[in-house]
Amino acid sequence: MRRSLSTALLMVPSMLLTAVVAAPPAAAATGRVFVFSVEVQEVREYKNPDGCVKLPIAAHVLINDTDETVRIYADPFCMTPSLTVRPGYGSHVAPGTGSFSA
Repeated sequence: MRRSLSTALLMVPSMLLTAVVAAPPAAAATGRVFVFSVEVQEVREYKNPDGCVKLPIAAHVLINDTDETVRIYADPFCMTPSLTVRPGYGSHVAPGTGSFSA
């Protein structure tokens, strides 16, 4: 019993490594994300966003016009729990140091 448990524990890291290596690379979202801050600033447009993108300090509304779900984070590094915004939808964002990823 002890030997089979040891063998099973040794196999877990190699199985995880295989799953990570075998996973296809994520493609960037196709489309645009729009961010509205305030009335005196132009709307920011992010074409085909990829990876973690820091939001402008005064960001107020995010519109997802991509083909992928966009995630909004409260921190600038996309590390905190996120809110999802489906394609064709938008969301208010808290002003500050947030970010989004697609």
